[in-house]
Amino acid sequence: MSDDMTGESSPLQMPPWQHTIDGDWRRVGVELEMTGLTIDQLAEIVAGYIGGRVDTKGRYERALKGDPAGDWVVELDFDLLKRLGRETRDKSTFAGELGDSAEEVLKWLAETLVPLELVSPPLPLNRLGEIEKIIGMLRSAGAKGTSDRLVNAFGMQFNPEVPSTNPDVLTAYVKAYACLYDWLFLRADINVSRQVTNYVDAYPVDYVRKVVAPDYWPDLSTLIDDYLLDNPTRNRALDLLPLFLHLDQGRVRKVVTDPLVKARPTFHYRLPDCEIHLPQWGLYQAWNDWVQVERLAADRDRLEACCQAYTKYLNQPLERWFGDWSKELEGQWLVR
Repeated sequence: MSDDMTGESSPLQMPPWQHTIDGDWRRVGVELEMTGLTIDQLAEIVAGYIGGRVDTKGRYERALKGDPAGDWVVELDFDLLKRLGRETRDKSTFAGELGDSAEEVLKWLAETLVPLELVSPPLPLNRLGEIEKIIGMLRSAGAKGTSDRLVNAFGMQFNPEVPSTNPDVLTAYVKAYACLYDWLFLRADINVSRQVTNYVDAYPVDYVRKVVAPDYWPDLSTLIDDYLLDNPTRNRALDLLPLFLHLDQGRVRKVVTDPLVKARPTFHYRLPDCEIHLPQWGLYQAWNDWVQVERLAADRDRLEACCQAYTKYLNQPLERWFGDWSKELEGQWLVR
């Protein structure tokens, strides 16, 4: 099979683990934040592409029905307005007490500062190229991304399904990501607005030292406990809380009670900006960088050698100040 998503011209690369242990295609959910379109424009463009229909859930939410993978969602990413949009004008409700005028003020503020969000269902890997086509259609229609305005702290997130819940496989991913984070961050070229307002933080260095150690191959409970000890927050560029909540709800909920953490069998990767208005921008750039994490995780010998080199780098203060780990990764540990 070709290394790209279509076998033809798509620049999207395939990870080494393409299927789950049950033999099904791994799935990936994608989230894009943008302005420049109305909620109905965005919904109608995507519904037209997938051959679906638009279901209005409220004034600020649309569900796109008809895709066998599940519903697509288009929404204004502002919880208060979404709640108001679902309510009637019954005076006994919060929306009724607030009144139309106050909601209009909130709507104006939200449309100025808050993006629309397009959320795909979990798509099989062999359909991921459809996201690129949708991005092109939205760009042509006037969608705007992060660098269009200083206040646009817009991101692109994707949620690759784990190929296995075996703790050694999951640990390999954590090790690979920890080794590659500096390179991923440089490649992503994160806008300042997102660095100060959004969820793109690195893992603490003490946690990184722990996980890249050669003898760190814990059981699942230890892997989760170690993560929760140093990362009891959604504010991570690779957020493992949804995955660990899916695997051990009781263990995670003892530490993290945030209702916004939802259980799902995926990695939650939220580092990239959404630059949908730029002609050469696409999902492929951030996705192909993520595939480097997948390739390193799947190659045990290369992973262990890279972890040893990174441990040495972390333990040499002068090297950390004056060295260039990203350049070393490019030269020795990445596979093109």
